[in-house]
Amino acid sequence: MAPAMMPTRTSLTRKNTLGMFAFTHNVSSKDMQTTVCDIAALHAFARDFAAGLQLGDTVALEGALGSGKTTLVRAIISALHGSDDAVASPTFVFRHSYEGTPPVEHLDLYRIEDPAELAELGLDDAFAPDRIALVEWPDRAPDLVPPGAIRVEIAGSGNGPREITVRR
Repeated sequence: MAPAMMPTRTSLTRKNTLGMFAFTHNVSSKDMQTTVCDIAALHAFARDFAAGLQLGDTVALEGALGSGKTTLVRAIISALHGSDDAVASPTFVFRHSYEGTPPVEHLDLYRIEDPAELAELGLDDAFAPDRIALVEWPDRAPDLVPPGAIRVEIAGSGNGPREITVRR
């Protein structure tokens, strides 16, 4: 039986183990790409990814509609806070705050048609040094997302596997 999480780039020191997906913060020159084949693999990826996040980090999530951005956010918040019961897409309100440890801001910018709209929304304080910001559709507000954001691209849709690329 094939593993639920199959790497497309392997580590010489940790071959084909779940540990190879652990993240080390400040490894900005390393990209990582993996395939998740089911929701359990996505949650395992999210746990390892979340373990490498620090206060002040911004994660910019990119992918087509239905690629799983909000599902990944839910899994990251579950990994950070131990529960994902209240996590929903803030598509209509633009922002949800989760006041656990660490505090997490979840922004969904899908409905932004003009970056000028952002001034009215007051989303700048979501990127504070005492919290983690998760931003869906960051391309809708390129000047809002900090330049050092961690980029997570998700490819795939429907019931098929997802290719996840992380750029630090």
